[in-house]
Amino acid sequence: MALRAFPVIYAKDVEAVAAFYVRLGFEEQVRMPGQDGTIGFIALRRDAAELGVTTEDSPRVLAGVEPGPGPRHELFVYVEDVDATVSALRDAGARVLREPADMPWGERVGFVTDPEGNLVSLAASGASPT
Repeated sequence: MALRAFPVIYAKDVEAVAAFYVRLGFEEQVRMPGQDGTIGFIALRRDAAELGVTTEDSPRVLAGVEPGPGPRHELFVYVEDVDATVSALRDAGARVLREPADMPWGERVGFVTDPEGNLVSLAASGASPT
């Protein structure tokens, strides 16, 4: 068995949050029901990157921990074209926090939120370093 690590996002609406990441090129790998029969966990993969989305009940039930209010993470995702991706996500209803801009370290980065307000940094290399 290969050792691996991946982030797990707590969500009120597991399917909506997972669908957002599918728009960023992640593919659904596993779907598991929760205790109440609704979707409890969705595993996603994009190339070697893995991501899990689970209910807010998961940390309560499994670890006795109350999840805090959002945003609860920042996920940095590389895309082919930041401007086109931000535009497509905006058209799909995503909130754009900052339009794409060239950064001093040589990447173009824009900032959006997933459906529950978690920060998603979208980046592509190729900007001219200043």
